[in-house]
Amino acid sequence: MNPEQEDDKTIYDVVVNQEEQYSIWPKHRDVPLGWQAVGKSGLKSECLEYVREVWTDMRPLSLRKKMAELEAQRPELERAEARRLEEASKTPKAPQDDLVEFLSNGEHPVEAWLQPERSVEQLNEALRCGFVHVKFTDTRGGTLFGFSVDRDASDLGRADFDKGTGGVHLEGVFTLNYVKVRCVADLELETLAGRGKLVRVE
Repeated sequence: MNPEQEDDKTIYDVVVNQEEQYSIWPKHRDVPLGWQAVGKSGLKSECLEYVREVWTDMRPLSLRKKMAELEAQRPELERAEARRLEEASKTPKAPQDDLVEFLSNGEHPVEAWLQPERSVEQLNEALRCGFVHVKFTDTRGGTLFGFSVDRDASDLGRADFDKGTGGVHLEGVFTLNYVKVRCVADLELETLAGRGKLVRVE
C-alpha cells in the first residue's frame, strides 16, 4: 500500500455523476453539485478498490448511448446498401460500377449522412464518437460509406460548430469490394456538403 494512503485516516464516500463517472470525496465535506454518493464509504484504498471493481467502462454515459444508437442503425444501413446493390445489378454495367476505380478518379460531390437529423450538431456528435457516414452523390442512387475517423489525418481546425461555419477535413480507412481504401472528404458546415474521393491504400 502507498505510505501516504496508510497515513490517510480520512473516510471517503464513493460518488458518481450523471455520466456514470466515479470518484471519491471526503465524507465530512458536502458532495459537489452534479455528484451523488453511491452508498460506499471507507478509507481511500477501500473506496478506490470499489471504484476499480464497478467502473469497468470508462466511457461517459452519453458516449455509450450514442455509440449504441449508431450500432443499432448499422443493420438498416447494411440493408439499404444491399438494396442499392440489388438495384445496381439489374442495370447494365457501366464503367462507374467499379466504385473503387470511379471514386478514386478525381474529386466527387459528397454530403454528410446524419441521423436522426441532418444538422451541424449531429455531425459534431458523430465526430465526438469517432464514426461518420459520408455519401457520394454522383453514383447511381448515391453511395454511402461509414468509417472510423482517422484523428491524426483529419483536421477540424477550421470548424466553428457553435456558429455552424467553416469546414472539416475528414479521413478514414475501410474496405470496399475487397480493396482497402481511404476516404478523404472536405465538408462545409453551412451545407454539410463538399468534395471527396477514395484513395487506394497499398
